[in-house]
Amino acid sequence: MSVVRPQFAARAIDLRKDYVLKGETVHALQGISFEIAQGDYLAIMGPSGSGKSTLLNLLGCLDRPTDGQLLLGDDDIGTLNDDQLSHIRATRIGFVFQSYNLIPQLTLVENIEVPQYYRDERAWRDRGRALELAEMVGLGDRLLHLPSQLSGGQQQRVAIARSLINDPYFMLADEPTGNLDTKTASEILDLLDHLNEGGKTIVIVTHEEDVAARAGRIIRLRDGFVTEDRKLKIENES
Repeated sequence: MSVVRPQFAARAIDLRKDYVLKGETVHALQGISFEIAQGDYLAIMGPSGSGKSTLLNLLGCLDRPTDGQLLLGDDDIGTLNDDQLSHIRATRIGFVFQSYNLIPQLTLVENIEVPQYYRDERAWRDRGRALELAEMVGLGDRLLHLPSQLSGGQQQRVAIARSLINDPYFMLADEPTGNLDTKTASEILDLLDHLNEGGKTIVIVTHEEDVAARAGRIIRLRDGFVTEDRKLKIENES
């Protein structure tokens, strides 16, 4: 039986985040609003201090807003306790990091399986989904390799497979090509394109214009405000 998902993977409504540093209040996000529909491919850009790292932390349920709302599906993250936020991180968000963040003592297939352990111990014992994802990212012949035995591009493919193991609402990718050479970065972006074409919702945080250009939409931040929210790809009209 298929799971019915909400129309929007995430919605920000007058979202604000303040920090107090050395006695002064920093307004990191100053009332931004946007929606991420299922199937979107969104790039978030902005210079240092623009608020994109703050937004990344909020979307990843690693922090709560000061004011306004951030809804993931139908849940307002500002109203949830730590255990509830942890559950959402494990089940609704697939994380892909610049530094891969694989567990060095685990094999490739075990690394893919890790998020299942936090969701459901029974799922942890069912390796079928992990094997399927390893094949999908082109690493079905390296299941027992450790991260140290893989190239950077291969490690990032493992990270992408891991992010999909729980069929999340969206994949949140933080500078996913930042540690890769140009050719390997292009291959990873091709994989993300393929996943989005298959219906996966992807949010990518990047400072590189050529990476953002692969997305269907760009949100630019500056000084805590959205200065641009633009679609890059126009769907063919029937």
